[in-house]
Amino acid sequence: MQSICVAALYRFVSLDSYERLREPVLNELKKLALRGTILLAREGINGTIAGNPEKIDQFLNWLRQDTLFAGKLEGLDIKKSFSYKIPFTRTKVKLKKEIVTMGVTDIDPENSAGTYVKPADWNTLISNPEVLVVDTRNEYEVGIGTFKNAVNPHTTTFREFPAYAERAIDPDKHRKIAMFCTGGIRCEKSTAYLKSQGFDEVYHLQGGILKYLEEVSPEQSLWEGECFVFDERVSVDHGLSPGSYTPCHACRMPLSAAELESEHYVAGESCPHCFEQTTEEQRARYREREKQVRLADVRGETHRGEEADALRKQRQVAKLDEKNRQRAAQV
Repeated sequence: MQSICVAALYRFVSLDSYERLREPVLNELKKLALRGTILLAREGINGTIAGNPEKIDQFLNWLRQDTLFAGKLEGLDIKKSFSYKIPFTRTKVKLKKEIVTMGVTDIDPENSAGTYVKPADWNTLISNPEVLVVDTRNEYEVGIGTFKNAVNPHTTTFREFPAYAERAIDPDKHRKIAMFCTGGIRCEKSTAYLKSQGFDEVYHLQGGILKYLEEVSPEQSLWEGECFVFDERVSVDHGLSPGSYTPCHACRMPLSAAELESEHYVAGESCPHCFEQTTEEQRARYREREKQVRLADVRGETHRGEEADALRKQRQVAKLDEKNRQRAAQV
């Protein structure tokens, strides 16, 4: 039974005093034993967290109702899926300039994003030959799955999207544009950007790919492949069931079964994507890290994450106590 809830959430909303929200949010996450990362910026909140389903709901209700947020998160966008284990090792709250980094600060996604299209209506929209369908995600994400006939911008970061739009999207030629991303946040910002550039008919998939895969059956789906997610599940399929990809623990790229058979794949050390970009010194560090992870598994310990940090501190304290006892015995 998949007993761990994974909740992706975001909302573009003005948070003028976002810096003072960090500690209360972090404390609430820790109190409820939730892991993951929350980003806070002047333009809103974004993140993915995981843990006990009831604790997830408690945290979301706290966000909506806490006076620190002055009721601004009532319309929080949330996508839930489930996993056999928590796909994060730490609990973090970070302060950022943007909750999704485009590098353009003079747009207002809260009030000027494109038109939402529900998953049930998405197929009709993107099947229209007059509509330009654009995947706003990065190259490695598009590589493992996308919508049929969608355009791949071939970007490596979301910062490159404005340059792509200026180069490849023509307001005289492309009158209707539909965009999508994993959970909705990037396409919400990209539609706001296009509208600021004079495009009128701009649409985006409400709830993103995750909501589409949750609500649209495989028989009716125009999705091809799997959807990359930013946690240890790597990818999900229809119904948000875990996908078939494995992460390279050296470069974090998603690896298919065929890539795992490559001569350049060494668990924890390298893969076909990063083998030629890493030095022998780097691969040696990765080998040592993988060795420590395996040893921790054998001992039943966690090598990464807060438990590992706590365990290391406990060992350091124990060693120091032992040294102090030895010194005292020699006096």
